[in-house]
Amino acid sequence: MKHIYLVLCFSLISSLSFTENNKGVQMTQFLEPIQPMSFEKGKTYQALIYTSKGVITCELYPEKAPLSVTNFVQLANGGFYNGLKFHRVVPQFVIQGGDPEGTGKGGPGYTIPAEIGLKHEKGALAWARLPDQINPKKRSSGSQFYIAIEKVPFLDGEYSVFGQTINGMDIISKIAQNDLIEKIEIIVK
Repeated sequence: MKHIYLVLCFSLISSLSFTENNKGVQMTQFLEPIQPMSFEKGKTYQALIYTSKGVITCELYPEKAPLSVTNFVQLANGGFYNGLKFHRVVPQFVIQGGDPEGTGKGGPGYTIPAEIGLKHEKGALAWARLPDQINPKKRSSGSQFYIAIEKVPFLDGEYSVFGQTINGMDIISKIAQNDLIEKIEIIVK
């Protein structure tokens, strides 16, 4: 178990740098992951998304989307999502969060390569992205994610799914625009 936490901590530290804002306050600056972190075979990686309505548990798929999971883990462990809002909620479609601006235009300052392949089943956890006209490589948002409220097959082959909700679909159905993401905790079992 210590090995897992050391790997997670090393991966997180190697993907962070620190800058000062215009008031001299030190802030974390996240960097695009160049390679996936080391994932321990036989272990399950989960994200506990604490919201103002309750907890959503998602299983992460490092074997299918290793850079996506690495990025999500580094942002969650670095506190990036703490206090952000679900800025987009479309009934029977998705809830979307992870934008520090709350406008749908913000992020950590980078995008990540597409890892398209998994289907958008009910509860799929995936990265948002810019449209094909300005993003022909379909690179994923650096931080904005969504959870499918229903199965949405027309998104298959277009967006990077990197996890699946395994508990909390009832919470997802209660999320409204501007509800808080209190924090995201990564656990390894």
